[in-house]
Amino acid sequence: MATPGTRWGGLFRTKSVEQSIRDTDEPDSKLRKELTAWDLTVFGVAVVVGAGIFTLTARTAGNVAGPSVSLAFVFAAIACGLTALCYAEFASTVPVAGSAYTFSYATFGELVAWIIGWDLILEFALAVSVVAKGWSQYLGEVMGSHSPIVHLGPIDFDWGAVLLISVLGVLLAVGTKVSSRVSAVAVAIKLSVIAVVLVVGATYFDKSNLTPYIPPSQSGAEGEGLHQSLFSYFTGAGHSTFGWYGLLAAASLVFFAFIGFDVVATTAEETKDPQRSVPRGILGSLVIVTILYVAVSLILTGMVPYTALSGDRATLATAFAQHGATWTKNIISVGALAGLTTVVMVMFLGQTRVLFAMSRDGLMPRQLAHTGKNGTPVRLTIVVGVVCAALAGFVDFGTLEEMVNIGTLFAFVLVAIGVLILRRTRPELPRGFRVPLVPLVPVLAVLACLWLMLNLSVETWLRFLVWMALGLIVYFAYGRRHSVLANRPDANSSDGTASVAAHDGT
Repeated sequence: MATPGTRWGGLFRTKSVEQSIRDTDEPDSKLRKELTAWDLTVFGVAVVVGAGIFTLTARTAGNVAGPSVSLAFVFAAIACGLTALCYAEFASTVPVAGSAYTFSYATFGELVAWIIGWDLILEFALAVSVVAKGWSQYLGEVMGSHSPIVHLGPIDFDWGAVLLISVLGVLLAVGTKVSSRVSAVAVAIKLSVIAVVLVVGATYFDKSNLTPYIPPSQSGAEGEGLHQSLFSYFTGAGHSTFGWYGLLAAASLVFFAFIGFDVVATTAEETKDPQRSVPRGILGSLVIVTILYVAVSLILTGMVPYTALSGDRATLATAFAQHGATWTKNIISVGALAGLTTVVMVMFLGQTRVLFAMSRDGLMPRQLAHTGKNGTPVRLTIVVGVVCAALAGFVDFGTLEEMVNIGTLFAFVLVAIGVLILRRTRPELPRGFRVPLVPLVPVLAVLACLWLMLNLSVETWLRFLVWMALGLIVYFAYGRRHSVLANRPDANSSDGTASVAAHDGT
């Protein structure tokens, strides 16, 4: 009987879980196992606490949701929590670098794995570059009159963002354990700063600033045309500023603040006991950061009227500056530098690990999957560093940061569906963690992520579709012909067709 893999020219050939695990022992492309559950939790908190608290919370409150931004964080956290359970099961079952890319290869097949890998490349590259620019903005505040942006004729060069990416690239090339230690120090600094924010901010808290909790809708050009959410476009709302539409749009925007817990899954191959440590790292970090986000957003919107936070340059420090607490403002700026440093570092790490997995499978150049004496993919780290530094140094992203959200949500949808598929096709696999209430939880995760995707702007959807179309061109021009799985002698038996056959029920 013909299988999906043979009927479609091998596009949906799957890579078995066993083969994925065997590939981790190749001497020339072997990552060093040295991370613990504590390291993974640090990575999770390091990457998630930063962009949301220091650069996103104030702008979303002032421009989109008002005081209800705290509820938007809860909505986004629910979607992340449902998906985090699915990631935890997958990572404990397939402890291999690559995260959603590797999981998709084992369940949906090569073409879908490529699509999600291509999607993750965009997600991480933009995240590294966007957050590096946010770091540079805070560097400018600390430096006072000295701006990290140099004007080269019509081009603006952000040397602060380039410097950060370059230094972190060196650290990641030296070793993952070293990076974890640096992250731990930075996490301690920014958690101390957040404690100061909560304690000092509470002294300026005025509950009247939380009224109305959901401000009335406002019309305006900002919400018109391609800039409005896809949901408001189809329902005829015409805008997504404040009101319930604004709250829903805000949940999709602050979702950007949670991006990163999935990066913990990309380090599964470098973890000593992935079956136990990875689930603990993913779920533990998500619980911690959700509590912090809700607490800080409530304090922030209680300190000043949300209208005082409007504009593109509002940050957490803005509220303190308006109360004359300049010393607190300076502390926050220094804490933001530490916080955003770890965000960039862990996103950088995630980018290299996804590309590493794709290169080891031949879908990207195999030469990039080489690891050095420190057990890290040095070549890939250099390539990613150069590309991200160029983007951060010369590109003004504007609304492109929403591309990170839609890319991540798309990956989350596939991971949740993949859990259902692997439960049916490979029920005998040992699972260090099992999602409760299957199929309810994965289905809810899919619905929650799709809902958040609907509340992203129309222009974001169009850009995403263009990027996916470009990815298909690259796959058929290069990836399909160089696939290691396709060129294996047994590609049509145990690692290819046999795995696909399981999906077909044969």
